[in-house]
Amino acid sequence: MPDANVRIPEEAKDRLAALAAAEGLSLRAYLARLAEMLLTPAERAERAEKARAALKEWNGYAPTAAEEADLDSELDRRLARVTGR
Repeated sequence: MPDANVRIPEEAKDRLAALAAAEGLSLRAYLARLAEMLLTPAERAERAEKARAALKEWNGYAPTAAEEADLDSELDRRLARVTGR
């Protein structure tokens, strides 16, 4: 597989290189592994949909969009309280 050049700030490269070294990897290997681990937005949406379907099948839980929004707001409120924001 051919390599690609990616331009990023020097500070970001240094941080990524330090993270890679801590894992015992080269920067190239670390970035390749990172790219394999991360999900695209479409992949995340697909997983979320599968999780919702499994939850509904398991216990019948199927919140409406409004209920999800209320739960998200409550979670945001609690996270803000904990993080001091």
